[in-house]
Amino acid sequence: MHAVDEERKEPRKNEVVEIVDEVVQIIAGLAASKTEGVAAMSGGAAGGIAERLGRKNLSKGVKVSIDEDSAQIDVYIIAHYGTPIHETFHKVQNNVKEAVEDMTGLTVQTVNVYTQGLANEHETVIEDPEVEN
Repeated sequence: MHAVDEERKEPRKNEVVEIVDEVVQIIAGLAASKTEGVAAMSGGAAGGIAERLGRKNLSKGVKVSIDEDSAQIDVYIIAHYGTPIHETFHKVQNNVKEAVEDMTGLTVQTVNVYTQGLANEHETVIEDPEVEN
């Protein structure tokens, strides 16, 4: 929350702005899911249950750790089969870093990208059942 002086409409100097992990997760998840080569975000069993209940989890497939003014982000994706995965990873890293830094002012230290499965041209997801994040 941002405390604002009613008359000046400026932040008070002694107030702290706190960005919660879930906000960063949503920003990172949206940026990653819109990246070319990403078929879907991988959310493990909990994400699948939420989707079956009709709730879209915008932070699905993202783990965030925030320390002071920096963030470390782990992104779990389902990649399109046939796309160069290393290129997709690089694009995801850049998109997530840029989106989080632009929208929050945090410095993104790392963006780790993990492939949890593949999707073919018909969007059939082939996910590793052993992996739960």
